[in-house]
Amino acid sequence: MNIQINRETLLKPLTSVTSIVEKRHTLPILSNLLLEAKQNKIHLTATDLEMQISLSVDSATSNDFSTTISAKKLLDICRSLPDNSDINMATNDSRITVKAGKSRFNLQTLPAADYPVMTKTQSQGTVITIPQRQLKELLKQVEFAMAQQDIRYYLNGLLVEVVANRLNIVGTDGHRLSFTSTELKENYEKQDVILPRKTVIELIKLLDDSEEDVNVEIANNQVNFSFGNIRLISKVIDGKFPDYNRVIPTGHQNTFTTERLGVLLAMQRASILSNEKYRGIRMVLSNNNLKLISTNSDQEEAEEELEIAYGSDALDIGFNVTYLIDVLNNTNSEQVTFSFADANSSCLITLPNNPDYKYVVMPMRI
Repeated sequence: MNIQINRETLLKPLTSVTSIVEKRHTLPILSNLLLEAKQNKIHLTATDLEMQISLSVDSATSNDFSTTISAKKLLDICRSLPDNSDINMATNDSRITVKAGKSRFNLQTLPAADYPVMTKTQSQGTVITIPQRQLKELLKQVEFAMAQQDIRYYLNGLLVEVVANRLNIVGTDGHRLSFTSTELKENYEKQDVILPRKTVIELIKLLDDSEEDVNVEIANNQVNFSFGNIRLISKVIDGKFPDYNRVIPTGHQNTFTTERLGVLLAMQRASILSNEKYRGIRMVLSNNNLKLISTNSDQEEAEEELEIAYGSDALDIGFNVTYLIDVLNNTNSEQVTFSFADANSSCLITLPNNPDYKYVVMPMRI
């Protein structure tokens, strides 16, 4: 049983599927990927039992077969071969031989029948279509606000919600919340799921900056993504996501709009002397003036001053500067608007050129 394939044809899809393979797993076969040859195509599948990525590439094959092979070893072999090498793979009992030029590798395999393939749910879910570039941008606008290994497991992912003709995506870690939305081509019944953190990160890697469509099928316990030659199946987090509408404030009267890059650089400089653990920064607002002040346990202090168009109440309010830098780094708008109610209320950050984006940060005592 033979496969002939060019190194470049195999390397990119192999890199894509291998990224979800766990390095240490109780099931040895999960360190492998499923390699199937069918009708002059190679199908590569990897899973960690929570998510599965499948890809297909064209290749000359002698006949149909399937096996599983160490994902990391095959990827390392491909990477180490010279550019444009022609790779030949031949199976023999429980081994596979990989040849390229004068290089030869003999690898152990495990039976394909033992591979735990995730199957697509039979229940018909909501299917939406959205350009790849657009979905990638939406995910990048909110993914940084997801929690990491929080005991409130439902925060370790993104809320994906379809309501009528809107797709809403929300991430929060309990201290800040990022919300983005876009209009869909059709109306749908309300449906929402929580996508796990790992799925979100892999999706951002896999999606292209192209106008080609992604089909997203949302079911109760699973979400399926189909785009190009990629199929991604993901389980969802079972839990109740917080009501984000109660968190997003309305009617904050004290607002100013400023250049995103200017305030980002000022915050990065001020953060150098902030407390390493709490990362606190004070925003002191007065007439047409913003001061950013940070101090640390060594009694060191940094102060940045910016001229802004502001004529509302004087305010002195503290925030975790990392949460502010995150949002300024992950938006590409030239200007940002900050809105406040008082020194004890959250800050709302919006973009003048994108009414569908909102970012909320809770204040902290400094």
